[in-house]
Formats: sequence, C-alpha cells, structure tokens
Amino acid sequence: MRRTLGLSYFFLFLLFPMLVHTAERPIVGVEVKKNIRVVYEVKDDVWEAGVGKALFYVRGLIEAYKSLGVSHEQLHISVVLHGPAAYWVLKDEQYRVHKNQLRGNPNKHVIRELIDHGVSVEVCNATLKANGWKPDDVLPEVAIVHDAFTRIIDLQQRGYGYIRF
Repeated sequence: MRRTLGLSYFFLFLLFPMLVHTAERPIVGVEVKKNIRVVYEVKDDVWEAGVGKALFYVRGLIEAYKSLGVSHEQLHISVVLHGPAAYWVLKDEQYRVHKNQLRGNPNKHVIRELIDHGVSVEVCNATLKANGWKPDDVLPEVAIVHDAFTRIIDLQQRGYGYIRF
C-alpha cells in the first residue's frame, strides 16, 4: 500500500506536470500588418553569410513578415548607410580599389534584390565626400541622401521604427 501510495505521489508531483506542459506555447505575432515603416541606420562594417550583416537582416525581416502573411507592398523600409559601411554600395571597380582586392562587390546582388522588394537603399553624401567618392561610384539603384542623420531623423518624424546596425 505504501509503495502504491509512493508511486502515486511520484506520478502526481513529477510526471503529471510534465504531461500538462507538453502542449505548445503560443507564439506572439504582430497586430499591425499594413503600412509598416522601418529605417535601418547602417554604420558598422560587420558581415554575415558573405554580405553586409544589415543587408542580410533586412532580407530576413522581409521574410519574417512574409511568413506572417504581410506582403512586401505593406513594408516601407529605408536602409541608410554611412561611415565605415558606406563602401557596401560602391560599384565593382571602386569596391575593388577600396578593398584592395580583385573580387567585385558581393553586396550588389542583395541590394538589387532588396530594391526589387521595395526597399530604399540610401547612402550618405557626406560620407561619400569624406572618402573621395563621387555619385557615379555608387550603384545606380542606390539613392544618395544629403546626410545620414537628417535622413534618419526625417524618417523617424514620419513614424518609421528605428533599427541600428
């Protein structure tokens, strides 16, 4: 009897809670699925999967929203590059010179893909000037903004969420 009672307590206090908690926990989604506005400030020269990390993560954000049923038409994303990461938007020839290598710009394909999904990829003109680059050195799809900070502030004033890389 004691043994049976001991096994009952064992089941009741140790195994039963495990059985109860095997149900999947709910995953919180998003409420807003229209007119989603995000600005990425990209300054740090950090790479992932062979491309600029921020560009990699912007692509991931688009995919995350897609998995939630949000079309890319509802996403308004601006990627503003300046400082050490600005060379990511250079044409192949200027990229090779800047990096002192034979290989061209590996970011150009991701940038074109993002732009095809409606993302605005932008570079700071003050950074271009500081590095001796001209507007013609930049990939033609990339917009040139007066400077990164006024652009980011303007977008935030218009309700864009801010993400920094």
